[in-house]
Amino acid sequence: MSKETIKIFDTTLRDGEQSPGASMNTEEKIQIASQLEKLGVDIIEAGFAAASPGDFDAIEKIAQKVKNSTVCSLARAIDRDIKAAGEAIAKANKQRIHTFIATSPIHMEYKLKMTPDEVIKRAVDAVSYARTFVSDVEFSCEDAGRSDIGFLKEISDAVIEAGATTINLPDTVGFRMPHEIAHMVKELSTYTKDRAIISVHNHNDLGLAVANSITAIENGARQVECTINGLGERAGNASLEEIVMALKVRSDIFGNFETNINTKEIYPTSRLIASITGIEPQPNKAIVGKNAFAHESGIHQDGVLKHKETYEIMRPEDIGLNTDDTLVLGKHSGRAAFKDKLAKLGFVLEDEALNATFERFKILADKKKDIYDDDIRALVTNEMTSAPKVYELVSLQLMDCSDGVPSAAVRIKKSDDEIVEASIGEGTIDAIFKTIDRISGMHGELRDYKVKSVSEGKDALASVTVKVAFNKDEPAIIGHGLNIDTMVASARAYIGALNSYISMQGKLKTNNNCDVV
Repeated sequence: MSKETIKIFDTTLRDGEQSPGASMNTEEKIQIASQLEKLGVDIIEAGFAAASPGDFDAIEKIAQKVKNSTVCSLARAIDRDIKAAGEAIAKANKQRIHTFIATSPIHMEYKLKMTPDEVIKRAVDAVSYARTFVSDVEFSCEDAGRSDIGFLKEISDAVIEAGATTINLPDTVGFRMPHEIAHMVKELSTYTKDRAIISVHNHNDLGLAVANSITAIENGARQVECTINGLGERAGNASLEEIVMALKVRSDIFGNFETNINTKEIYPTSRLIASITGIEPQPNKAIVGKNAFAHESGIHQDGVLKHKETYEIMRPEDIGLNTDDTLVLGKHSGRAAFKDKLAKLGFVLEDEALNATFERFKILADKKKDIYDDDIRALVTNEMTSAPKVYELVSLQLMDCSDGVPSAAVRIKKSDDEIVEASIGEGTIDAIFKTIDRISGMHGELRDYKVKSVSEGKDALASVTVKVAFNKDEPAIIGHGLNIDTMVASARAYIGALNSYISMQGKLKTNNNCDVV
């Protein structure tokens, strides 16, 4: 019996980015999209083209970069959004426009202030216009979970007639129980038959997003919308890794279904997303949490040592987690060995990026006795996702004592010039950031600061993530820094956020006459 393929629609770059503090720059989005393609995602929702010039730019570049996955842009059911989406994905090998309008009584009455007939007309017009740009159009009934089933059938008929190829039924507020999702999906899939693919997009407000997605598949959905690590606004979305591994591990139940996901890329993808967004999965997160394959109980340890399947229903290797992840490379290792190790970790770098990462590896190897795979992942991710370096840290000198005033002297390179400044602060970090502000002439407001050890040991590489607002009317910008010295990593993270902000402002000026925003 041939298996049915469940399409995986990943919205990490759109809905996932709506997680508070998870905004990404263009370079970071391109790197994530490339990894999602390697993961085997069928459709990548690359963003919301009409939201900002930065979103448009990122989607456009992703469309040119990605070759195998469909590149999709979200658009409200209004012409300017759809036009922006169509133009942003124009150069993609496979294109999709995803347009939506609310269909629940509460949304139509209080948010849209439209009658059901007006909503249907707007939906039909949107799909018809989207079809002038692409042949693959997805239509979403926002808040389908609280919509009338009869109205869902009526609007589905209308948009399918207008050219929609996928009908998405989002449980936008994560309200429905599995048996309710099952009923809605079965009704709509039976009704639409083969006229369109039924999709689901489940939010996790009650912790049921994955369960609701699985039951939807059992009842006729052939596309699921999800995110890496379950990212998304409020409580997040259905987790891609949990859905995919549930189908794979429980093949006794779901033997008729398959996905195109290369599960060995799940863990590398999860780590990349966590590194870029600064949002780590909770330790006990299914599949990708750091405790997912950890055993502390003596009884469990004894069982696993005797036979792993006593307490492990899947192997770490199945998701690309190497349990022997010590990197046997050091300061005497050559470029060829380093490049080979990168390939084993799933990274293929162009010469310029390879050279830059190798240089940083050699510097790290001079200071650190044991280097782990996670150290290398952090180095590569930091190099490949960094914004153009307008400012670059040259040196940092600090002074602090129990009764003294913390101060920092910073030397920064800008173009061919080196600028030196010093400042005092309420603490060492504050002094560093104030000095960078003096050099740049900008004023950043620190919204969040996180530091974590990339690997283990006293000489562990410190990874610092900051969120800085350089304009109170704009979202905070994420910056990343790596170094054995936490203070140096902090300075690099702040400068990284500053460079990203300057890069975004440059794109804004370039696009300020564009009619798609």
